[in-house]
Amino acid sequence: MLDRLLDPVSHALGPEAARRLVGLRGDAQVQQRIDDLADRANEGQLTTEERSEYDALITAATVLGILQSKARAVLDSHPDT
Repeated sequence: MLDRLLDPVSHALGPEAARRLVGLRGDAQVQQRIDDLADRANEGQLTTEERSEYDALITAATVLGILQSKARAVLDSHPDT
């Protein structure tokens, strides 16, 4: 459902915006926080607040991944631009 919800975004992307979206990466500090929370989650040591933060970060990463996939499809359909 999330993929379908985000589908209209791909129709609004031009090749330049799609290239920028594909190139987006979280910074090292964000990645370190995700890694720390993941380790704590695997050990069953997350507080309620940390669980909420971790869930939000995972959801954001999922949304970004879906958008990047859609952006790649836009670029595949415009190979000359």
